[in-house]
Amino acid sequence: MPNIKFNYLYRDSANYKKYGSVIFSNPDNIELSEIEALIRSKLIWGEWFYAEEWGLPELFLDTFDYRVDPTWHEFEHIEHTNEIANQSITINKYQIILKFPF
Repeated sequence: MPNIKFNYLYRDSANYKKYGSVIFSNPDNIELSEIEALIRSKLIWGEWFYAEEWGLPELFLDTFDYRVDPTWHEFEHIEHTNEIANQSITINKYQIILKFPF
């Protein structure tokens, strides 16, 4: 059963980027399209989210400046992976039905 790799990035005000990803277990084998639809419904303007609010690592650059840099992260895409889950969050049917944030 493949896990889900959630790919995202941080983009500062100068457009420098730092990419990251986390891997969730998917014991109910939920389709990528269903998971992505839920994720997109939770994003700000269909693209951004606050990593801390979602329980994900923040990817701020070493030069981060609260006065000029945004504090949100950008969703890139999700994909199946055989890599071992590195997050305690599990994607399951219960979350999908109730539309809990990740």
